[in-house]
Amino acid sequence: MFQGLVALCLAGCATAPEAPTRPATDAAPTQPAVTAPAPAAAAPVTEVAPPAPAAPKEPARPWADEVLYFVVVDRFADGDPTNNEKGDTKAAGTFHGGDLKGLTGKLEELSSLGVTALWVTPLLKQIPGFVTGSGFPDWGYHGYWADDFHALDERFGTEADFKALVDAAHARGIRVLLDVVYNHPGYNSRYLKEKPDWLRSEDKNTCGQDDLTSCVAGLPDFKTEVPEVAKYLLDAQMDWAKRSGVDGFRLDTVKHVSHDFWKEHRRRTRAEVSPDFFLLGELWGGDVESLAPYFTPDEMDAGFDFAFQGNTLGFLQGRGRTVAFDRYLQSRGKVTPGHHLAHFLSSHDVDGALHQLKGDVSLFRLAAALQLTTTGIPVIYYGEEVGRAGGDWPQNRSDMPWGKQAVKPGAGKKRDEALREYYKRLISIRRAHPALSRGAHEPLSTEGDVYVFQRKDAASGDTVVVAVNRGKTRGTASVKWPEGWTGVAEVEDLLNGGRTKAGATLELALEPLSARILGRVP
Repeated sequence: MFQGLVALCLAGCATAPEAPTRPATDAAPTQPAVTAPAPAAAAPVTEVAPPAPAAPKEPARPWADEVLYFVVVDRFADGDPTNNEKGDTKAAGTFHGGDLKGLTGKLEELSSLGVTALWVTPLLKQIPGFVTGSGFPDWGYHGYWADDFHALDERFGTEADFKALVDAAHARGIRVLLDVVYNHPGYNSRYLKEKPDWLRSEDKNTCGQDDLTSCVAGLPDFKTEVPEVAKYLLDAQMDWAKRSGVDGFRLDTVKHVSHDFWKEHRRRTRAEVSPDFFLLGELWGGDVESLAPYFTPDEMDAGFDFAFQGNTLGFLQGRGRTVAFDRYLQSRGKVTPGHHLAHFLSSHDVDGALHQLKGDVSLFRLAAALQLTTTGIPVIYYGEEVGRAGGDWPQNRSDMPWGKQAVKPGAGKKRDEALREYYKRLISIRRAHPALSRGAHEPLSTEGDVYVFQRKDAASGDTVVVAVNRGKTRGTASVKWPEGWTGVAEVEDLLNGGRTKAGATLELALEPLSARILGRVP
């Protein structure tokens, strides 16, 4: 499950065991032809032009090209005050009122940013009360504490609201991923009483010590290895997928469910929903190596690279040599063919990047530039594009800042519109250049504080050069003129403007804490 949720919640209710406040492991749905009778008399024959050939179906956009935006629904936008939970909407563990109608009403915010895919937290009916193991009353506002796999939580909205969100997103060319949890229900869930044989629990001292049988963060653990249990869970989520029209699932707590389950899950999504149904898995601490056992048997399409945040922030803060960071980025290209890494700077389970950078927006801009020019599917965590700091849990799930817009729950919260414009430029550049989403990575200069690399896409012939100066003084680099630009008279700085004429070498000058992205002149 989402590590942080568990983290975040890792609480236990009055009867639930108290859990740690940070996750230790991955935690935290032909007719027969009819022959007409012969005419009584011959009739004049009129030549009919053959029908025009059907226009070829446009191929689906590669998932490698997507820019994914992650929303904790309750914290984003309140579009229907009538379904709000009564209580203190400022408290960290309460429902704040965000819902599906609110998110649907603000899709233009995502579309204008350039986002092409949306991931939403789970929407199932949550346990009715709160838990206290975190030191304060903590509700299931995040969606990871299910109490009924066949009902949506009315605080998020109705099934009609869900379908309306998906349809409205599709109308804007935005795909939708639904977060689903197979490993566990919520604390003190009704399933503990109604289906006690389906679950391991700490109350009954039936939790195991390994990944598959442990009770993550003290949550009841579904015995997904039991066919009856697996079928129930799979039936429910397949049904939601078909009824809502979502394009895929984000899979929670992958390593706490068996490979056999994931193989059957893949088979059923392809057979019952769509052959192209996309599966993005959360393997806590995942990277190229640890995800390979899930990619090689094709159990899912993509997985989160948890190493990206630490490596990127460490590089920008001067920890380690530039060449070491480049080796890490090169390693990401070794992902199993046909599969993808998804990389984030912030999430609901970890401290936000801007917070870790102590609010240094200049460094955060460089982090965003690296995220949007490197291999993998970039995941933007709601609000980080407008400077939502996203501190340690539970501050990393604070309300979306809306500034002067009268949108609750984050109305009046300060926004950095200049940062948002910077994100828009980065996303626009990525979407315009296939080299940045599909191209091979090649280092050009890895000495000192100035780091230069190129992305080259053989299929399209597109080549882009990225240069980052993490230093506090002006930096320069001189690299061989890229072969992909042979015959090109000049290239453009796609991020900052300005052109550079072709030569034997590409001479780069960068101001302190700045980035440049160079490509062919359109």
